[in-house]
Amino acid sequence: MEMKAEKMRSFAAGLMIAAGLCGAVYYLGSDETGSKTVTAKMSEKEMKSSLASKGFVIHTEEEWNKQLADAKAPEQKQNEEKVVYRTVLTVTLGMTSIDVGKVLEKANIIKSSTEFSNIVDKRGVSTKLRPGVYELDSGMTKDQIIKTIFK
Repeated sequence: MEMKAEKMRSFAAGLMIAAGLCGAVYYLGSDETGSKTVTAKMSEKEMKSSLASKGFVIHTEEEWNKQLADAKAPEQKQNEEKVVYRTVLTVTLGMTSIDVGKVLEKANIIKSSTEFSNIVDKRGVSTKLRPGVYELDSGMTKDQIIKTIFK
């Protein structure tokens, strides 16, 4: 039995030495880049500068809340800054309301050519497209556009 106890003590001592060495390497060793890790307290200005140099945008809570409020601004404020697109539409023989809708959507006059075509069909004017040249803009309602290019 003495022999087994001796071996157990040796094994335990080996484990303790190995754990001690691992701990020493962990705490005293270097990081992946090979440089020593130094923890220094940075000032607020240094932290902001460091983050900004890495592409981060830093806002105070007040600035952040103002941006959120501006993003949720009433429709009225957004309409003041609205861009109006203008186009000259040439309607030729053989064009359909679907063709016209696609052209108007590409020119940013309307949002959806499908929706436009559906409205034209519901009003029963899809066969009353008038050939000609029309000046249209995104500030016009769908009603105004339809009245302009359909009989």
